[in-house]
Amino acid sequence: MFKLINSLKGDKGIWSFVALLALFSFMPVFSASSNLAYMNHGSGNTLGYLLKHAIHILFGFFILYNIQKVPYHYFRGISRILLPFVWALLAYTLFFGVEQGSATRWIQVPFVGISFQTSALAFIVLMIFVARYLSKMQTAEITFKSSLIDLWLPVGFTLALILPNNFSTAALIFAMVLMLTFIGNYPIKYIASIIGIGVAMFALFIIVAKVVEKTNPDHTPKIFGRVKTWENRFDSFFDKKDKSQSEISDDDYQIEKAKTAIASGGFYGLGPGKSVQKNFLPQSSSDFIFAIIVEEYGLVGGLGVLTLYLLLFFRFIVAAHKANSPFGKFLVVGLGFPIIFQALINMGVAVQLLPVTGQTLPLVSSGGSSIWMTCIAIGIIISVTKKEEEIAEELEEKERRNEALQKMIDKHLQDEEEETENEAAFGENENYSITDSANPMKAVMNK
Repeated sequence: MFKLINSLKGDKGIWSFVALLALFSFMPVFSASSNLAYMNHGSGNTLGYLLKHAIHILFGFFILYNIQKVPYHYFRGISRILLPFVWALLAYTLFFGVEQGSATRWIQVPFVGISFQTSALAFIVLMIFVARYLSKMQTAEITFKSSLIDLWLPVGFTLALILPNNFSTAALIFAMVLMLTFIGNYPIKYIASIIGIGVAMFALFIIVAKVVEKTNPDHTPKIFGRVKTWENRFDSFFDKKDKSQSEISDDDYQIEKAKTAIASGGFYGLGPGKSVQKNFLPQSSSDFIFAIIVEEYGLVGGLGVLTLYLLLFFRFIVAAHKANSPFGKFLVVGLGFPIIFQALINMGVAVQLLPVTGQTLPLVSSGGSSIWMTCIAIGIIISVTKKEEEIAEELEEKERRNEALQKMIDKHLQDEEEETENEAAFGENENYSITDSANPMKAVMNK
């Protein structure tokens, strides 16, 4: 085990914080899975859910370990190959995906029996694609027309396939792409234009959905099915007045239970496994796991988890600063920052700072595709840091070779200087002996 740990390359801080979050996740997931264990007349045994989570984590780290061994510049071309494949997966998910909780975000993997959230893969591929474009344009002039075709058309098409069933992920991707383009020196006036176009297209989608709903309320197309849910969530978030029991929606119910769990936790918490609200929160092991963490481990536990994410964020900033290529910098920012922002969104929902979004807590919430996609992103980031580490080692080795060569040269010069001095001394002694032998009287007198 220690040999494996010592053989790990790349940023050790990122490895450490990711491992700590993954190890910590076992305790809240094991505790929060009790409601799932009792659903549908279950036995109440949460050991199976713990084992399932352990398999997800172990397979995630297997993915991470193998991804970080791939040179990160390979992903420049891989993103172009995978983007059409991702579009096909998103289109299939949109029309034929598995429905869970009134949302069609998953596809069933044949012969394996697991569901996979395609938008998570699309997130990674699209961010790599944007990083590739921005790195390529660092030495070229950007025009709005060319970027509209080469950059924003693929981005817009991807978001259009994600939006109908996953508004929060589409909004997060759009925000992260805008952030990355801003960091990549994309003209601000163009960014403002893109924001305007994006808002207009979203408003048009809502208007069409409302018109279709009014004209054909009994047979609303599946593509517009989530619009009503979005409205209810925003209404619930901004409407703070007391509601009757019949007016409370599922989201209102979950938020109230999450706030009750957080309030019950106090400073030190109720203790591991002693959560009460986990039995009432439907998404206690995924979307609202932060509320269970605070209930069981208190403010100390909640701040501890937040601190780990902030430390990971700091390491991402350091890794981006150290990267010696624009593509490496954009990869770290485009893949690393969304992990932290997703964590902050999850926490913000639990304390009702944000409307319900359905975003999980990265590396902590249960769920295979979320964990695996996060591990892929982190593996690529570590590949970037590993490359910089290898470059630093090569420079250090070069300096050592130069120092050794300089020592050899100095020693050679010193040996030559000593040899010259010895030859000079030998010449003086030789002259002395010849003079003395030619003049014996002088030699006697000298003695």
